[in-house]
Amino acid sequence: MTTAHDFAATTIDGAAQELSDYKGKVLLVVNTASKCGFTPQYEGLETLYESYADRGLIVLGFPCDQFGNQEPGDEAEIKSFCSLTYNVTFPMFAKVDVNGEHAHPLFAWLRDHESRVLGGNIKWNFTKFLIDPAGNLVRRYETTIEPEQLTQDIEEVLTA
Repeated sequence: MTTAHDFAATTIDGAAQELSDYKGKVLLVVNTASKCGFTPQYEGLETLYESYADRGLIVLGFPCDQFGNQEPGDEAEIKSFCSLTYNVTFPMFAKVDVNGEHAHPLFAWLRDHESRVLGGNIKWNFTKFLIDPAGNLVRRYETTIEPEQLTQDIEEVLTA
């Protein structure tokens, strides 16, 4: 059975990152954008990361430019924006597609895994996916769900 740990991604600094390195951690995977109405969610994501990192939560940010050209910058610009504007310290990755034939394999798996419930395709930036320590998808949250609203689910997965 495929899990999130079966995938790899390129970090925002260009290094290869095996997601299996996060085995035993709870992951919150998010497609992000710097020029989106939901961009202020970076603040809430960073708060979650700071609040729960010592208990095993890792937020993984994946910039995406597929929705209204809201992530036009390159990786250096994205990293600078996230750091200077929102003091992001959680791991960020290189820009990816989340839908279509060029979608990153992790997002293709996440979409396909939830397609029967939410229609498959990711509809906008800041869609969030909660993954348990074994790499299994627990839940998908649409864009309008604020990071602060995830605390109960995160607590449940961290204590399971």
